[in-house]
Amino acid sequence: MGERNRLHGRREFLRAAGLGAAAGVAACGLGARRILAADESPAAAAADKADKRPNILFAFADDWSWPMPAVADNGWFKMPAFERVAREGVVFSRAFVAAPSCSPSRAAVLTGQWHWRLEEGVNLCSTLPAKFPVYPDLLEAAGYHVGYTGKGWGPGSDTAGGRKRNAAGNRYGNFDQFLARRPAGKPFCFWFGSYNPHRPYREGSGVAAGLKLADVKVPACLPDNDVTRSDLCDYALEVQRYDSGAGNLIKAIENAGELENTIVVMSGDNGIPFPRCKATIYDTGTRVPLAIRWPAKVKAGRTVDDFVSLTDLCPTFLEAAGVPVPAEVTGRSLMNVLASDKSGRVDPTRDHVLTGMERHNPCRDGKHGYPMRAYRTDKFLYIRNFEPDRWPAGDVPKCRDIDHGTTRVYVLKHSDDPAVKPFFDLACGKRPAEELYDVQKDPAQLKNVAGDPAYAETLKQLSAALMAELKATGDPRLVGGAEKIDEYPYHKG
Repeated sequence: MGERNRLHGRREFLRAAGLGAAAGVAACGLGARRILAADESPAAAAADKADKRPNILFAFADDWSWPMPAVADNGWFKMPAFERVAREGVVFSRAFVAAPSCSPSRAAVLTGQWHWRLEEGVNLCSTLPAKFPVYPDLLEAAGYHVGYTGKGWGPGSDTAGGRKRNAAGNRYGNFDQFLARRPAGKPFCFWFGSYNPHRPYREGSGVAAGLKLADVKVPACLPDNDVTRSDLCDYALEVQRYDSGAGNLIKAIENAGELENTIVVMSGDNGIPFPRCKATIYDTGTRVPLAIRWPAKVKAGRTVDDFVSLTDLCPTFLEAAGVPVPAEVTGRSLMNVLASDKSGRVDPTRDHVLTGMERHNPCRDGKHGYPMRAYRTDKFLYIRNFEPDRWPAGDVPKCRDIDHGTTRVYVLKHSDDPAVKPFFDLACGKRPAEELYDVQKDPAQLKNVAGDPAYAETLKQLSAALMAELKATGDPRLVGGAEKIDEYPYHKG
């Protein structure tokens, strides 16, 4: 993200501090998922519920991932808005993005489909072809007032794929402006696309704001020193700014008397922008916070351990609004889980999740990506690297799939230091075609046991399960056409 966009995001955040609101709508029932018939419009399907449907506020952070919220037993920085949504709603402890990269992750959320099904939408700085329906368009057709501020789908070209606007809807300067243009009686769906905590950061800003190096919990894949700790403090300060912006919107809706029947969702689009995190499919790249609050229908104070993909949000929003879910959606509505009064494992069929990656930055010879897919369960993470001869973090020594920052600079500069080299190898070294991690014994996913005979049967089973699902969902890596992925244009925005 360039400095101009960064400052623009900050201005939007500051404007959010004085938000107004408009009049409201009442509560809606929890219906079973419907599939949109070929001759049925979303507006017709939802017309009888137009006065009862919930508002939807999706507060989407940029590069915010687990375990960075305070409710993850982190404790070294606070997020009042997220803590409130978690306390008054449901926390999902095993939520994952489809891809650990902005554009494909956001495309998967908007369409409810795995990003490998979305043609150009599979890559960063691509486009999202208009042929793939997105939930804001479907809700708008059903009578919702739809819009976004900040970062919607992207980065990339909004229009190269045939769309007339960003896939997140019409862009507004702030939430106040969005509500001022809301027709009377219409429910709303708003995407708050914070630019935080995406880099760049002002070095030392976190400590200057009162965060303490001694309190920082450093992920095991990073060197634990003052450089990393200070960088993480800078990051945490940016997360708090996202949280404050989301909190302002929640308060505005509350002041308008509409919060009871507003679905509030807070989450992030991919991993933290540090080595072996963002743009990887380890948990540090794909596991994200997720909390959902809807007092009219959702029992508060629960933590759900089901595996959830953010592709599940699209069908959840559509079902909550009474809008039929397109048949091509691969995500699964969370309505049955939200309607439950249980914590822990609620839906036994949610026992795993898929993630994947193609091209992030064009930082390899030939501008190729690093294709990989993963299958994550309670006990294991299985990864298939389709091009293991390529450098996973981008061609060495620049490794430009890692966002520029002080931790990255330190790891690359000291890559020959015996104390730092293991971290460089974890982030930048070449990887075998298959990786397997025993998550219960190795939660940080540092020791690949794919070659251990004791795990041979597990490796075989998980590989077969992953390949079966990829084939069933039309992944080009399994069904053909993968050569096009590296040829798609890179629309640097």
